[in-house]
Amino acid sequence: MSEERSLNFIEEIIEEDIHAGKHDGRVLTRFPPEPNGYLHIGHAKSICLNFGLAKKYNGATNLRFDDTNPVTEDTEYVDSIKEDVNWLGFQWANELYTSDYFDQLYSFAIILIKKGLAYVDDSTAEEIAQGKGTPTQPGTPNKYRARNVEENLQLFEEMKNGKYADGEKVLRARIDLASPNMHMRDPIIYRIRHVHHHRTGNKWCIYPMYDFAHGQSDAIEKITHSICTLEFIPHRELYNWLIEQLEIFPSRQYEFARLNMSYTVMSKRKLMQLVNNNFVAGWDDPRMPTISGLRRRGFTPASIRNFCDRIGVAKRENIIDFSLLEFFIREDLNKTSWRRMAVLDPIKLVITNYPENEIEWLDGENNPEVDGGEGSRKVPFSRELWIEREDFMEEPPKKFFRLGPGLMCRLKFAYIVRCDNFVKDADGNVTEIHCTYFPDSKSGNDTSGLKAKGTMHWVNVAHAKTAEVRLYDRLFKVEQPDAEEGDFKDYINPESLVVVKNAYIEPDLANAKQQLEEFPDRRYQFIRKGYFCIDKESTKDHLIFNRTVTLKDGWSK
Repeated sequence: MSEERSLNFIEEIIEEDIHAGKHDGRVLTRFPPEPNGYLHIGHAKSICLNFGLAKKYNGATNLRFDDTNPVTEDTEYVDSIKEDVNWLGFQWANELYTSDYFDQLYSFAIILIKKGLAYVDDSTAEEIAQGKGTPTQPGTPNKYRARNVEENLQLFEEMKNGKYADGEKVLRARIDLASPNMHMRDPIIYRIRHVHHHRTGNKWCIYPMYDFAHGQSDAIEKITHSICTLEFIPHRELYNWLIEQLEIFPSRQYEFARLNMSYTVMSKRKLMQLVNNNFVAGWDDPRMPTISGLRRRGFTPASIRNFCDRIGVAKRENIIDFSLLEFFIREDLNKTSWRRMAVLDPIKLVITNYPENEIEWLDGENNPEVDGGEGSRKVPFSRELWIEREDFMEEPPKKFFRLGPGLMCRLKFAYIVRCDNFVKDADGNVTEIHCTYFPDSKSGNDTSGLKAKGTMHWVNVAHAKTAEVRLYDRLFKVEQPDAEEGDFKDYINPESLVVVKNAYIEPDLANAKQQLEEFPDRRYQFIRKGYFCIDKESTKDHLIFNRTVTLKDGWSK
């Protein structure tokens, strides 16, 4: 029996609230992405946390799109976010948008103005920044701060009606220019943007700032536990101030450490650079840390959920090694993937004592990790085979357990063979390996008494099909590309994608595209080569397999 996991600090807070009868014991969380890019593995941690807490405490989670900046937002991102959350295995209670609340947020701003707690400022962005002072020096009020309520109401309505250009005026909260928290020094809560919005069209030309929209949207929805990442700690004071001044539902904000991972970047701005500058083939490039990229690479929802559960919820930033994510996908795929044989760097093996025109159909189990093996498929075997070039050496070292002059090795599902000699071309490259097989050494019925320490995969030459194989690896060659000198893009791993145009695959794999229609979660282990899945660009006549992960961690120190 596994040891029960201790509560994380957010679970402790929720259990205290439930015990105290707060919010009548109700738990309502929300996941509030901005629709200005695709979600990445860091968002997956937040998704698993918010939806997981709601599930654990019989609550619910809203999916709310923070669509307050129409300059960067697009329905493409909205659709991708919904797909990602669904794929991870979660269903939201309500699909909401901050833009649903634009009228209500506008009325909240009016309340602040009427209370003398907000004013229209005509200053430039530079003047506002200068007027805020520094962390060690208080800010200084400008003449616009003294505007009366009537003037502010008129100017704010004129802003809404489109009288002013972008940047000409802003609405600021009047709080405390001497506050030690820079976010409390009269923050901007509305700015002018004459831009078409993906949902409200051209109805609005003023848009609330995140800090104004966030807490108020939580309050409107009666969110009980608003969970954010650590960078929002300084914003919490403003979050609480606005709710108190507006006398609305008292949502509370709690912060946890975001996910940072080695060998990648998590900044949406930097991921956008990789896409726009064609360093990758789109947001769902299998090298990207996006959920759609991981999905295309062959990661499973369970592997990501288990990873997020394992790393836990902390109050301190740290960097998680990419190897841990790989561990969970290996653990998942080892149990579920079907075994198949594929040769990526082929060299011909000729069994000289095998009858020239004979074909044997051998049984190959689909999944040895499952009782019964999930059935088997027939694998053709004959005199000529393709094997991996790395499985032969002219002068093998002592502990080389594959083929070399005089060495024996077992062919998977088949026989033990002994290397007798080999053929070279004019340039001295080995082109063909000649072996003898032992008829009484057949797998499952071996009476030969021979011992072969190694086992090799192979593909029968006469029946081999071809496929394109894409070998994906870590996108960056250094652990923290953000921390290195110069441009982070200078550290992209040149071997993050290696394409094998014509790999040989066993004939059953030729049906992988059709099998995918019946079994959309089908994954494969190419024996000794790693775990693979069918890429979305595959066709019946041109199969493409993506390597999800190698069988072992090749990056471990």
